[in-house]
Amino acid sequence: MKTLQLGQSALEVSRLALGCMRMASLDLEEAKQVIQTSLDLGINFFDHADIYGKGQSERLFGQAIKDMGIDRERLMIQSKCGIRQGFFDFSKEHILQSVDGILERLQTDYLDLLVLHRPDTLWEPEEVAETFTYLKEQGKVRHFGLSNVNRYQFEHLQAYMDQPLLVNQLQFSLVHTPMIDSGLQVNMLSDGATNRDGGILDYCRLHGVTIQAWSPFMIDLVKGTFFDHPDYPELNQVLRELATAKGVSVEAIATAFILRHPAKMQVILGSMNPDRLRNIAKASEIELDRKEWYRLYLAAGKFLP
Repeated sequence: MKTLQLGQSALEVSRLALGCMRMASLDLEEAKQVIQTSLDLGINFFDHADIYGKGQSERLFGQAIKDMGIDRERLMIQSKCGIRQGFFDFSKEHILQSVDGILERLQTDYLDLLVLHRPDTLWEPEEVAETFTYLKEQGKVRHFGLSNVNRYQFEHLQAYMDQPLLVNQLQFSLVHTPMIDSGLQVNMLSDGATNRDGGILDYCRLHGVTIQAWSPFMIDLVKGTFFDHPDYPELNQVLRELATAKGVSVEAIATAFILRHPAKMQVILGSMNPDRLRNIAKASEIELDRKEWYRLYLAAGKFLP
């Protein structure tokens, strides 16, 4: 498994991370199997959120690693907070309560990373920075990041921080590429030329922020994944051709598309199927050349000027 340096830190983490949103659907023995498979593959990074399974995903993970006797220092555990029923909340009170609940459910003394989940337009960056400093001084959280924010939101909080924010978790896949589209269609009147995020891709690259790509295979929650989906016949044809040529799965090719980008993104995998995880992990062993990468991009319905 290839690794990367997480943001501006000394943390060495796997390029692939296990997203634990669906872990609540497993029983304890199944959860142990998924965790062990991940570790066997070299995946040492696990992504949680307090809302996943209404806390059950964290609770199950915590019990599993306790029963398995896994050394906590082998694991990089990240969790997110800030989404509440009907609103977002980056208040000091809510963040502190959330972290205490997360640590209790995970049965751990600290988080390697705390990430704020969705932008709260009522946030006070000074208050958030103060809260992060307190959590670090208490030993409850070692590093911090944001999720689904644009360049200026990220920069706004960073201005009040005395340590670098390490990550920005953003949706990115073969069929969801606005970060790339706007950079390829500069100064054009096409829809893809619209800069929707303030140039977050280039901002993260310039400032050493790791982009964590979530939903690497999804179209949306209704349509599901793009694999064998009737809306993407050309993309699936190219995926199959490249998968056959390289002796890997189509999931590995779709993952390799993300890993190939020089932004050095970390891919959040949501599968709870050990066999599928093994197939996807092979993406770390291959590299798409420039022609193959652009072929996939175009096959997904994109265009070049």
